[in-house]
Amino acid sequence: MPRGFRLLWKGPEKVREFNKNDLKRLYKPASDSTGEDNGQVTIIGGSKLFHGAPILSLKVASRMVDMVFFASPESSVGGIAERIKSKLLSFIWVPWDDVEQYIKKSDAVLIGPGFMRFGSERNKDHELKNGSEDGTQTRRITEHLLKKFPNKRWVIDAGSLQTMDPGWIPQDAIVTPNKKEFELLFKVKIQSSKGKSASQNLKIVQEKATRYNCIIVLKSPETIVASIDKTVLVKGGNAGLTKGGTGDVLAGLTLALLAKNEPFLAACAGSYILKASADELYKKVGVYYNADDLANRISKTVVPIF
Repeated sequence: MPRGFRLLWKGPEKVREFNKNDLKRLYKPASDSTGEDNGQVTIIGGSKLFHGAPILSLKVASRMVDMVFFASPESSVGGIAERIKSKLLSFIWVPWDDVEQYIKKSDAVLIGPGFMRFGSERNKDHELKNGSEDGTQTRRITEHLLKKFPNKRWVIDAGSLQTMDPGWIPQDAIVTPNKKEFELLFKVKIQSSKGKSASQNLKIVQEKATRYNCIIVLKSPETIVASIDKTVLVKGGNAGLTKGGTGDVLAGLTLALLAKNEPFLAACAGSYILKASADELYKKVGVYYNADDLANRISKTVVPIF
């Protein structure tokens, strides 16, 4: 049995609980590192409606890798970039026309935080037939970039998940859906994670990860991380993680880890560190924290690991 895992039960699929000792396998910057040794990433997202979402991803990633590039297709991107720059200076704004060049030079790419989605989130097919320019643009961009760069390390989140087709997911990409996004993407229902439903949900997530040869991080009180041959439960966290923006924090954290670690470890470690950070906040303020507090807490939680 691999170090850092505890077998929960035996069966066709072996499901294990993530153990924090496995964090010791994460990449650690060398003391003699030089610029760009410790990762470069690109974040693609933001819109006129959700310009705050990528700030959270940028904030976390910029504290963990050497360089973060940000690009948005929004026509007023200059203004959005300036608003973000007023809150966070540690990234490079990339003109939309140049985004593909920065994807090429990045170790990992995140797409989706803050992207527009269809107005009727429960009926994507209806929206496609009847027109929703914002959602259609997100869908078009997501399809184009995922198919053009299938060998890049991807984290796919939020707006992209809500508008894309699962057949576009590149091999070994990490997708980070909540329950609603999982149902939209894979067209299957997820039940309340109790009793028999929990076991059924595990089988559903395992099947989709195997079918599309990707890593699925189904965000929930017991997060399920599944790949084609492994499934892990990540426990911990608290009700404060239901607040808007915490998923953007997870996406940025997972991206940063993916830049220098193998995908399954990055996915599991990202979820574990996020939940551990939330639990540290809970000790001080209960559930009365927000996504900004969580983003600021991540690096303090990571320090003891290294």
